[in-house]
Amino acid sequence: MYIDYFGLKDFPFRITPDTDYLYMSPAHSRAKAYMEYAIFNREGFVVITGEIGSGKTTLIKKLLTEIDENIIVAKIFQTQLDEVEILQAILVEFGLNPFSAKKVELLNMINQFLVNSYLDGKQVLLIIDDAQNLSKRVLEEITMLSSVETQKEKILHVILVGQPELNQKLEAPDMEQLLQRVSLRYHVRALTLDETKEYIRHRLKVAGIKEELFSEEIYPKIYEYSGGIPRLINTLCDTGLTCAFADNKFVVDVEEFNDSINELQWKTYSEMHAEEKGTGEPEAESLYLDKTQQQESISSVDASDLVHGAYSPIASRALVEISKQLKRIADHLDKQ
Repeated sequence: MYIDYFGLKDFPFRITPDTDYLYMSPAHSRAKAYMEYAIFNREGFVVITGEIGSGKTTLIKKLLTEIDENIIVAKIFQTQLDEVEILQAILVEFGLNPFSAKKVELLNMINQFLVNSYLDGKQVLLIIDDAQNLSKRVLEEITMLSSVETQKEKILHVILVGQPELNQKLEAPDMEQLLQRVSLRYHVRALTLDETKEYIRHRLKVAGIKEELFSEEIYPKIYEYSGGIPRLINTLCDTGLTCAFADNKFVVDVEEFNDSINELQWKTYSEMHAEEKGTGEPEAESLYLDKTQQQESISSVDASDLVHGAYSPIASRALVEISKQLKRIADHLDKQ
C-alpha cells in the first residue's frame, strides 16, 4: 500500500497492540508506574481503567517485557468465564492441567501452587485484562484467592485492567470486600490535543520517517473526531494516509481528512458519546441513589406517567418493582 510511497518501513498506525509504538503520555506513564508498584511492593490489588482503545493492553504487554524472571505471571485476556473456568484458566497459565478436577480440587491446586512458589522465592502475579466482563461471583473467587498470605505480605498479587464499567462493578455494595483490598486505582485518561500531535509524530518516527505527513491545521480535527483515544487516532490517520496515497499527495491535508471522515462515516467524538448517553443506559450516578433520593424521584412523577412508561429508565430493582405495583393498582382502578 502506502509504505513505499511515503518512505516508511512499517505501517505506523496499526490498531493491534505493539509495544514498539507505545507512546508514554503522562497518564500512561503513571498507570505503568502503579502496575510496577503492585509488583515490587507486593500489593494485593491494583485496578487500572480506561476507555476502549486507550492503550491498556499495550501497557500490559510493555510491563510483561520488563518482568523479573523470579515473577511468575498468569495473564488472562478472555474474561467471559464462570467461576470454574477462571480457576482453570489461571492454572493453565501456571503450566498445570486442571481440566479433570472439580472446583474444590482446583482451589487446592492454586493454593498449593502459591505456597510452593513462595517457598521457592518466586512472586506470583495475576493480570486480568477486560476485567469489566468478570461476573461478581468470579470477582469474589479472585478475592478469596488473594487472601492467601503470610504474616507480612500477600502471596498472590492481582492487577485488574478494564473499561470504566469495572469501577461501577467494584463500587457495588456487595463488592466491599474486594474494594477494601484495592491499594491503588487509576484511570488512564484520553490524550490531550498536544499529546495527540506528539503521539502521531512518535508513531511516524518509529515507522522510519521524520517528515510531517499531516498538515498542522488538521491536528485539531483529528483530536475532535478521535477524542484523544489512541485506537481512534490510528484508524483515522491510517485512512488519511490511504486517501493521500490514492490522490498522489504526500501530506494529509483538509481535503484528505474530510475524505477520511466521509469514508469512515464518523461523527465527532463528543457527538458519538452524546448519542450513547441518550440510549437509555443509566448514568453512573443513578446507580447509587440513596433511598431518600429514590423515594423523592418517585413522588415527583405523576402515577399515570409512571404506568404508561413516560419516565427515564430506572436502575434500582426496587423502583422497578414499585412501578409494577403501581401498574397493577392503575389496572384495578380502570376496571372499577
